[in-house]
Amino acid sequence: MQDDAAADGTAAERDAAEEASAFSHPPVDPDITAAYGDDPDQVIDFYVPREPDPAVLAPLVVVLHGGAWRAPYDRRHITPFADFLARRGFAVANVEYRRGGPAAKPEGGPIPAQGGPGPVRGAGGPVAGRWPDTFDDIAAAFDALPALVRELLPQADARRMVVTGHSAGGQLALWAAARHLLPADAPWRTDRPAPLRGVVALAPIADFQVAEKLDVCGGAARQLLGGEGEFAERLPYADPALLLPTGIATTLVQGRTDIVVPQAVAESYADAAAKAGEVVGLTLLEDVGHFPLIDPAADACAVVAEEIAQLAW
Repeated sequence: MQDDAAADGTAAERDAAEEASAFSHPPVDPDITAAYGDDPDQVIDFYVPREPDPAVLAPLVVVLHGGAWRAPYDRRHITPFADFLARRGFAVANVEYRRGGPAAKPEGGPIPAQGGPGPVRGAGGPVAGRWPDTFDDIAAAFDALPALVRELLPQADARRMVVTGHSAGGQLALWAAARHLLPADAPWRTDRPAPLRGVVALAPIADFQVAEKLDVCGGAARQLLGGEGEFAERLPYADPALLLPTGIATTLVQGRTDIVVPQAVAESYADAAAKAGEVVGLTLLEDVGHFPLIDPAADACAVVAEEIAQLAW
């Protein structure tokens, strides 16, 4: 019992240190911001590739941030990661979307700073996501992207598009690649697979039923779908593990010591893909938790960039 408590304490301390490092970088302003709708959250920040090769158009990486689909966590916390990719030669589109309703005061204290510790882990505070607004926004953003890229980002080649997302954003990335598999009555369904080179999902909430069993982020997946009464009915419209096979190259990158979205969630998605006849890459990183995947100072972030490059180039 004492050994287990000590191990839990060590894991929590490691996670807190990794989170502090990831959020220690100042936000990086985009080169261009464009709207894909009328709501203030319906915007995309574009980052041009640093030191581009004038003879070669850069692959486009679409970034979807995490934060348990909750309002206090917006795209600003992932801008250092977007800039990191731009410095690696990619054009980057950092997508904002509507998250859980008005930011409520968490039980026992104020709303934390953007990206800091707080209700992303627990059930108190803002509800996760909006139904159907969060999914409306991801669909609208991807539908608008080709025209926006042609107009505003001539350095980018939208034909070489890779989607990456962290945590809750990893779920959205997998979902965006699976819209052609949605039920026939889904308003977001497309006639054919998205024109993507691939998906790199980072510690994604990729299997909602496993996430619920593990109480990931305080029941965030259940909240996203509207609560207990709507959860089962809406799963086929939202759960990546039920939207397979996509036919799109997909890699999951997961830290083995992640206590926010445990390894079991990614493994369950990979198993579901295999049962559906699709091979999904699963890159497991030793001694890595949840946040190094988007921390430009961490070796894990370089691994992520390489996984993206393997699909994009």
